[in-house]
Amino acid sequence: MRERFVNQRIAALPMEPRGCVALWQAGALTFWQSTQGVHKTRGLVAEALDVPEHAIRVIAPDVGGGFGVKFGLYDEELLAVIAARQLRRPVKWIETRSESMLATNHGRGQVHTGELAVDRDGRFLGLRVTGIGDMGAHLEGFTCLPPVLCGRLVTGAYRMPAASYAVRAVFTNATPTGPYRGAGRPEASFIIERLVDLAARELGADPIEIRKLNFVRDEDFPFKTLSGLTFDSGRYGLTFDRALEILDVTRVRDEQARARADGRFFGIGLSTFIETASTGPSRTGALAGHEYGAVRVEPTGRVTVVTGTSPHGQGTATTFAQVVADELGVQPDDVTVLHGDTAVVPYGFGTGGSRAASVGASAVLLAAQRVKEKARKIAAHHLEAAEPDLEFDAGRFFVRGFPDRAVTLREVAAIAHRGARLPADMEPGLEASRMWDPPDFTIPFGVYIAVVEVVAATGEVKLLRFVAVDDVGNVINPLLLEGQLHGGIAQGIAQALWEEIVYDESGQLLSGSLMDYAAPRADVFPDFELDRTVTPTPVNPLGAKGVGEAGCVGAPQAIVNAVVDALAPFGVTHVDMPLRPEKLWRLMRGRAASQTPSARAAAVSAECTQSAMPTPR
Repeated sequence: MRERFVNQRIAALPMEPRGCVALWQAGALTFWQSTQGVHKTRGLVAEALDVPEHAIRVIAPDVGGGFGVKFGLYDEELLAVIAARQLRRPVKWIETRSESMLATNHGRGQVHTGELAVDRDGRFLGLRVTGIGDMGAHLEGFTCLPPVLCGRLVTGAYRMPAASYAVRAVFTNATPTGPYRGAGRPEASFIIERLVDLAARELGADPIEIRKLNFVRDEDFPFKTLSGLTFDSGRYGLTFDRALEILDVTRVRDEQARARADGRFFGIGLSTFIETASTGPSRTGALAGHEYGAVRVEPTGRVTVVTGTSPHGQGTATTFAQVVADELGVQPDDVTVLHGDTAVVPYGFGTGGSRAASVGASAVLLAAQRVKEKARKIAAHHLEAAEPDLEFDAGRFFVRGFPDRAVTLREVAAIAHRGARLPADMEPGLEASRMWDPPDFTIPFGVYIAVVEVVAATGEVKLLRFVAVDDVGNVINPLLLEGQLHGGIAQGIAQALWEEIVYDESGQLLSGSLMDYAAPRADVFPDFELDRTVTPTPVNPLGAKGVGEAGCVGAPQAIVNAVVDALAPFGVTHVDMPLRPEKLWRLMRGRAASQTPSARAAAVSAECTQSAMPTPR
């Protein structure tokens, strides 16, 4: 089975475009920036201008979205710093939406040819993928990351006896590409999941059963892949069955048969996917992926948390406050989380790669545990009891069997800060920090199912249902998790149906504003039917895997598989994204299900190679 797959260029479209303010005073720089990593910016500015890092303070106020494109330093931002130093005046730069479309890194931009070998029983024998990655006009800090990650994950959730991946990175006269929510994982999932559907169709097999036959089995974990990754934990069959149960696949297929009998083109699309999260085991050598966390109990009993994780809309402060409050027996409202300021946080990786909870919150949790250990020693000394005899509950240390012999965390904090009644050789204060380096990636898993109807008269795709069952390990805040999934799924669907950066033959950007770039609206989506299974990871103390990019990784191929299924009566086997109405209308126009397979295949191939302008939305 062989096919060519296009992951078109798309824009990240954060609600807040890039912007910065630079201020030089007394030989020191204060730089406010809309960024995902203040420490990364500090290092880049110091290197570019040969200025010591201690003379640079970078602050990220509340950031209105990043999606990967705000990690690092752009030319315009460095020019603002240079101008401020030369003019000795504050300099502000904020890009317009059109400037953002033109100059902020684009996502995706990869074209692959995939070949999947399958035996007569549907077992996978081997996979070969070759591709071209469009780097744009020059390399940015993480430009090469998406093509590399694509190769590491292209075998998906399946046991694959043999696999080969090769990609050529090419320069073009276009805006550089870089990480955009998913960063190589959506491309990999798209390739393997489209090939699986094509193989099922070629064999006349059920796309459900062929997936189940080839899944990594429960007993295989931890599972070492051909690319060198280790899948930490998973119950892929369980998650898959849960999604099918929610969909009620038998009933939906009966509805599909009735719709086709009535001349309506109704399709069901499956997507089973894995991704890497918790980015950054430093042992890989690719980057310094450790994260900083610190916890301090103030004399009043309130708690201050300092984290190198830099949020931009994920609700990180809420999550981290919950983790610390649960560990120390205080209320989340009594926890203050500080972040995004190099003068306050000594080190930080920042936020990217679905690592905020699994890496950032783990560092904070481990710091809180150190604080709790010290508090236990102080409490034991104060209560004249042995440490093993103390129990801790609801913010109180008490002697086992004697609940009235107790001291609260607030009282312990007061003792610690006064310093007069501490155990011998113990320094005053009640705080701890931790620089935590994850031992490995985590591998979230999910199953997405789309049900669509393609309107014959217009080619419009009506999204009727979207079922999403994820396994991201332990969940800290279900509401925030669902918010992450809603956003990611919407972006993944938008890539499949509407979004595309388009240039003309001379390199002129044609989709440079929201009048021409087809961004989705809320009213085009149904209510997503979300559920989850929980398979904790052994890789971090929270058992959390990460969810920030799952929606973008799993959604595109679910939509494409559903649309191709809907157009099966026309002999359509593949359509490149985005699935614009005009493209689908042309595929259906004048073709009857009675055409010979060879005639249908030739006509479809010709249509699929045509390029259409984006339809303004």
